[in-house]
Amino acid sequence: MQEEFTRAPALGTAALRALAHPLRVRILDELSMYGPLTASGLGERLGESSGATSYHLRQLEKQGLVAEDVGRGTARERWWKRAPGSITLPDAHRQPEGSAERLATELIDQEWMSRRDDTVREFRSRGEEVFGPEWLDVASFDTVNLRLTADELRELVAEIDGVVARRLQAQSSADARPVQLQLNAFPLVRGQGVTL
Repeated sequence: MQEEFTRAPALGTAALRALAHPLRVRILDELSMYGPLTASGLGERLGESSGATSYHLRQLEKQGLVAEDVGRGTARERWWKRAPGSITLPDAHRQPEGSAERLATELIDQEWMSRRDDTVREFRSRGEEVFGPEWLDVASFDTVNLRLTADELRELVAEIDGVVARRLQAQSSADARPVQLQLNAFPLVRGQGVTL
């Protein structure tokens, strides 16, 4: 039986507007990738003041995108975590051109893509100084070109989602590290009518 990866409903207008700020996208990414942090810790990691990160954390909290990690910290030191669950952006192409929602969606998506590229470059440039061969030998950077119909691509993505769903439900051991899986699946724009 294939596990199903359930995507959250697309963010509404208020949440889109709250997230449509490059620093807020970066804050959400840091919490997603590395776990709970304080506003000061986020400020250090992102090169921002703790006042700025604290303000933006409160804006994200209002939309349920982050939450206080009540099991940590003190009255003076608040720890923040990303709210559980996935985040789904609306399809930009289904929104009116030039609308605030479409512009917000495109800004968030561009910032996420830039952050994904940054994580790959960081691993490529610094991986050897940080990790041993047990990690370097299993990291993977592959590009696979296929010829598929839209239905076949939908099926392939569903199969991959099933693998991801099983891994998300599995318990990690205490020595597990944060790992990022990046997968893009899309038709090539200049591929129409090309025969391989």
